[in-house]
This record gives sequence, structure tokens and C-alpha cells, in this order.
Amino acid sequence: MTHPLIELQSVSKSFAQAGKPVTALEDVSMTIDCGDVFGIIGLSGAGKSTLIRSLARLVTPTSGKILFQGIDLFAMGKRDLRKFRKKMGMIFQHFNLLSSRSVAGNIAYAMEVADVPIEAQEKRIDELLDLVGLKEKKHAYPSQLSGGEKQRVGIARALANHPDVLLCDEATSALDPKTTKEILRLLSSINKKLGVTIVLITHEMGVIKQICNKVAVIQKGKIVESGSVVDVFSDPQHPTTRHFLEETAHEIPDEFFKEISPSRKLLRLRFKGKAAGEPLISQLVRKFDVDANILMGWIDRLQSLFLGTLIIELTGKPEGITKALAHLQENKVHYEVIENDRR
Repeated sequence: MTHPLIELQSVSKSFAQAGKPVTALEDVSMTIDCGDVFGIIGLSGAGKSTLIRSLARLVTPTSGKILFQGIDLFAMGKRDLRKFRKKMGMIFQHFNLLSSRSVAGNIAYAMEVADVPIEAQEKRIDELLDLVGLKEKKHAYPSQLSGGEKQRVGIARALANHPDVLLCDEATSALDPKTTKEILRLLSSINKKLGVTIVLITHEMGVIKQICNKVAVIQKGKIVESGSVVDVFSDPQHPTTRHFLEETAHEIPDEFFKEISPSRKLLRLRFKGKAAGEPLISQLVRKFDVDANILMGWIDRLQSLFLGTLIIELTGKPEGITKALAHLQENKVHYEVIENDRR
């Protein structure tokens, strides 16, 4: 029987703060499969850091189980724990490099802890510096590196012992937008070339969009929505998810929200795959005697898939608009009435 790489079963975590219990995680369940790039997104204080620290076995849940390759992380003996430590690499927001060590020395540190022979260390260091594009920086020190270069060293260090999974704790939030894209492209390449599973936490939906195939949205310690990135982007169910998506979308001008009435609806339509080729708008005009005006549109790329978005206004008799919306729902077209967005 095959197991998911990582499985969380009803995981909860409470802390005592100022003499009062604080719930950081509440009944969290999720499955992460081999090869996933799994994003966990939430606002500050949502429980993201507690969750990823639990995966790294740095925080012990109050209840529930975390299984790694079918084995309970918190019931592991010393032998299994030693194996687990080698299979899990961690990348940090602020790099956590040793300032007194060179680039090579920082990468070597992870192998020293794992008792890797010196000869094997040297070979692995050269392989990793080539992988992350820092061959010429082998003998440089952290103070001589840019933020992006420091994070590349952090990635190389996390890969030193051939892990099965990389845990990324806000790995790009300290970087500028251009460097962020470069680091995410590197992580995506590592995932594809080496087959390493990646779990990352972030507060930016743009990060999820660029690299992840699956996403979980966390709010106040609970997973409020999860699934494939394509499904979540095309049909968000929870207000928190819609909030994050709006941050990555084009801004809708205030003028579009004027004169809202039963005779005028403002809609956001999302299309993926074959749906993008359907004559949807002309069908609404013809069948329900409404006018449909395309106000703006854009295309998002989600890895290999393109997701189209249109902002349209429907005008006409209220009963015609009601029937047109019902037609969209019957045909499983992802739409959202956005007339109340600015209230």
C-alpha cells in the first residue's frame, strides 16, 4: 500500500499566552503527495508558521497526527528520526546563514551534521553551486552576497543531504519582485529536475500562482479552502480566498460600480480550458434579451494552463438578468457578482 508523502490528521495546537490558551491550529487535515508544490497561504497570525514548524517537528501538536511516508513523526524512534532529518530540508525567510563561514562552508554544515565524508561533501558542494548558479561565489562570505544570492545558498544547503521535501518558510518575502521570480523559477526547476516535493507558506497569492500545483488557505488556524490551484483560482469558495485573488487581479475602476440596480449587474467571469472558446456572451444576449458589455479582461498563467477573466456588465430587465445568471450556473460557468466589492 502506498502512502502520501505527508499526511496531517486532525492536527490542533494550543499555546498558553498571558495565562490564557491560544489556538494556533484547529483540526487541520491535508495530504501532500510526492512531487507536489504545495502552497499554504494565510494572513499574518493565521497559523502558517506553526503549521510548517510542526511539519519540521519543531513544534509538537496538542492533538492529531502528522505522518511522513506513513510513519507518525512524533512517535519516531531515534533511528527513524535521524532518517527523517535527512529527508527534510528547510529554507528560511531571512536565510539563516552562518556569517563566519563561506558559501561552501554553509552548505557543508548540513552535511557535517549528517556525518557525510569530506570527499563526498566537496563533490556535493560543487554540484549544488552549479545547480543554483553560484559557482563563482564558492569562497565568498554572506556579507558579500545579495539577498537573492543568500537565498540560493540557503536552497543549496537545504538540498545538501538529498531530501525528499523542502519546507519553505516565507522564502521570498524578504526579496524584491524580480529576485522573487528568479528564486521561484529555481525552486520550480528543482521540483521538476530532482523530483523534490516542495511545501511553502506565503501571504502572497502571486507566489502560489507562479509555482504551486496545490494550495490550502488557512485562517485563524483552520483550513478554509484547499485543492488544485487551477480549481481554487477559477472558482474560489471562501471570502479569504477571494481576498487573496483580488490582490493579484487587475484593479477594477470605481466608475464601474456606479448606478448599480436590479437592471444592471457587474460580473467577474473566469474561463479555463475549452470553456474559453464557448460563445457565452452572445448566448446570453440572444436568449435572455439582455445587453452584455465587456469592460475589461486579462489572462493569468498557472504553470501550463491559461485562466481567462472577464469583467462584464449585464443590463436589461431584472427577470432577464436573473435567467441569464441561472443559465451561467446551469452550465457550470464560474461567475461572481461583484457589485458590492467597494461597500
